[in-house]
Amino acid sequence: MPYDDRQREPPPALGKGPRIISIQSQVVHGSVGHNAALFPMQALGVAVAAVPTTLLSNHPRYPTLRGRVLDAPLVADLLLGVAERGLIEASSILLTGYLGSAEIGAVVGDFVDRAKARNPQLAYLCDPVIGDDEPGVFVAPGLVDLIRDRLVPAAAILTPNQFELEILAGAPARDIYALRRAAALISARGPGRVVVTGCALADTPRDCIETVVCESDVIHRIATVRLPIRPNGAGDLFAGLLAAHLARGRPLIAASESAARGVSSVLARTLAEGSYELRIVAEDILS
Repeated sequence: MPYDDRQREPPPALGKGPRIISIQSQVVHGSVGHNAALFPMQALGVAVAAVPTTLLSNHPRYPTLRGRVLDAPLVADLLLGVAERGLIEASSILLTGYLGSAEIGAVVGDFVDRAKARNPQLAYLCDPVIGDDEPGVFVAPGLVDLIRDRLVPAAAILTPNQFELEILAGAPARDIYALRRAAALISARGPGRVVVTGCALADTPRDCIETVVCESDVIHRIATVRLPIRPNGAGDLFAGLLAAHLARGRPLIAASESAARGVSSVLARTLAEGSYELRIVAEDILS
């Protein structure tokens, strides 16, 4: 029977409450990308439209890796479905994380532009997943340039780690003054709010790690306990928690403090249980 648009029933109501569109990786095993961010966002009472950029067996630090980065046309088709379901208008936050390829990055950039045009109240939170101090840059060729030149200017909020801040700003950020200058360089391109995670600055106590919130002329430092583990996915978890708290109406500094505490609690449980992967339990992110 030929498809007849008139035969469709009215679209179901989406309901009230905070809502996020999240675009990032998905794995079968482990706690990175959506596997780190989706459950915490939902546990905080936020409805999430989760669009995958990868379908992988695990993150790349394992000896083997199965699955693949999704084809860009497939991601574009999924994002079209997001628009068709009215999720752009219903959402308050658009979150992006690991993109997988420059082609997907271009598709996401187009979607961000369209989404912001359709819903001017939609805040774009870009988690610029590029790399970290220890492995260095680990994303596909072309993604660093695309994130820096296309996504960063479109963002309202940016959540780089200290290494990613330096890459995007093209400047060092190893003390609070240099970090402030680097954040200002990025803010001049678009995002008025920069939240830098995993900071070990010149004056950071040895037993602490810091999250630094840069908003206009305000610098707010959040210290949490430094633990002897570095599991993958902590940045994804932080970005998800931050997005959820913002979607629930909390101001940036309060949302950042809650997100940092949540990550610290998850890391403490992960260490206590001797787990290689993040152990994400509701009571740790809700406390």
